Amino acid sequence: MNSKEIIWAPWRMGYILKVKKNKCFLCDGLKSKKNKYIVYRGEHSFVVMNIYPYNNGHIMIAPLRHIKDLEELKKVELEEIDNFIITSVRILKRILKPEGFNIGLNIGKVSGAGLEDHLHIHIVPRWQGDTNFMPVISNTKVIPQSLDELSKILKREFKKGIKNVYR
Repeated sequence: MNSKEIIWAPWRMGYILKVKKNKCFLCDGLKSKKNKYIVYRGEHSFVVMNIYPYNNGHIMIAPLRHIKDLEELKKVELEEIDNFIITSVRILKRILKPEGFNIGLNIGKVSGAGLEDHLHIHIVPRWQGDTNFMPVISNTKVIPQSLDELSKILKREFKKGIKNVYR
């Protein structure tokens, strides 16, 4: 008999239960002038903190347009998103000093996309030992910094300027 290993992520239940079907939290966040977790807004895309992070510094980059497939991106959107990915990694390296990153996107429900209709890229800083017993033993994920504190720092760093990474 084949046995499958199950990886539990119980801290994600808050997100799953709060997300209303047919709503786009990214578009809703863009409409709100008081969204403190959008740390940078460009001409075609934006950088936003994940309020249900896997790790401290978990951010997402998304086009301003509500699109779901990579093929729908215009060249200017893709270039700006690429630029934001590289800039975000540089900023996170400087302020949080991670030892690595998970960078990726989930396209379609079967890939694990919690929000299927608005394309977004996840950037998750990683450290040796950042997975521990807390989620398993006590149904708790430890994030060592408040979202509000990190949001202020990220906004300040992005405000210093986005340089075009293309030569």
